[in-house]
Amino acid sequence: MGKISPVSIKYIVHASLDLTGVAERPDIIGAVFGQTEGLLGSELELRELQKSGRIGRIDVRLESRAGKTTGEILLPSSMGKTETAVIAAALETIERVGPCDAKIKVTKIEDVRVAKRSFVLDRAKELLQQMITELPDSQAFTALLTQNIRTAELVEYGKDRLPAGPDIDESEEIIIVEGRADVVNMLKYGIKNVISMKGAKPTDTVIDLTKKKITILFLDGDRGGDLIIKNLAGLTELDFVARAPDGKEVEELQQKEILKALRLKIPWDQAKSELKNGNGPAITAMPERSVVAVSATSSRETAMRSRDSDAMGQVKTMKTMSDELLGTRGAFILDEQLNVLGRVPVKELESTLQEIDGVYAVVMDGEVTQGLAKIADSNGIKYIVAQSAIARPLKARVITSSDSA
Repeated sequence: MGKISPVSIKYIVHASLDLTGVAERPDIIGAVFGQTEGLLGSELELRELQKSGRIGRIDVRLESRAGKTTGEILLPSSMGKTETAVIAAALETIERVGPCDAKIKVTKIEDVRVAKRSFVLDRAKELLQQMITELPDSQAFTALLTQNIRTAELVEYGKDRLPAGPDIDESEEIIIVEGRADVVNMLKYGIKNVISMKGAKPTDTVIDLTKKKITILFLDGDRGGDLIIKNLAGLTELDFVARAPDGKEVEELQQKEILKALRLKIPWDQAKSELKNGNGPAITAMPERSVVAVSATSSRETAMRSRDSDAMGQVKTMKTMSDELLGTRGAFILDEQLNVLGRVPVKELESTLQEIDGVYAVVMDGEVTQGLAKIADSNGIKYIVAQSAIARPLKARVITSSDSA
């Protein structure tokens, strides 16, 4: 007889056996083959199926007691579900074993693959538990890897051995921060043109860099940044100042907070002016309002004329700012007093406006697009001063270079 390979077995048919007399294993097997012969046709003939290895060696487990025999028949199969079920049903047609009456009942058809899956699942649980015990969790592992990368990128720059990123020499623009931890946090998010002052007083290395590079001073959101501006103001000139949100330090900022703060940087002169004026916002010069005699008009007319005069003065001031931007592809974001909330490239203007509140006007070296017009309306922006406009908002007033004040 042919044998079925253990790795090919898909199903095992389990059938119970009850005999009215005593019989041996060969009697049972003989009855299985003999009484099913010709029952299912040549394609499902048990002897041929066993020769071809589609069913395996039939196992019989018997127990005789008080002149009767009970037991179990086990029939392994590598056939499909349908064929296996047909063979199983054929076993129940066996009515006699030798001189004994027989009753055979299929109790189940076991899917061997399910048993294997159960073993795999149980074993996987054991292995996973072992891994959890022996290895650090993913967050700890990632944190360790990130720390190693950050430490590897951190360099000591110049004669003062200042903590810095690796791109200080290659970059035209650099970011100056207060301490080593600030540099490490910036490196975490891929910002490598950063260097630390290593204290509130700038060193010769920092001063030299400010003379050769476009410099952004990135300060914590506390009063200590004012002292740094004062110290630098007497020694050198920078280009821009960025501040962390109030109460936060650069070393604890997330990537989104860092990028937003850098986008909202203000010119160095404005930062010094704000500090000089008591840390309040720098006030853009405004034309004097026209004086309207109360006796000549009503109080309502006086207010209206005052607002009109004021608006004309604002437009004139914004057009002056527009002339300053010409050729830079930049944009000023202004509050109601025309203080500069931030200066950004035109290509970043829409995304920046979606992140900040209190914008009164925008002055830009570019054209008003459909996207910018929608944002202006949704954010309540009153003025947009631009070189041209291919779309116009419903509420905001657009002033182009060809318009008169």
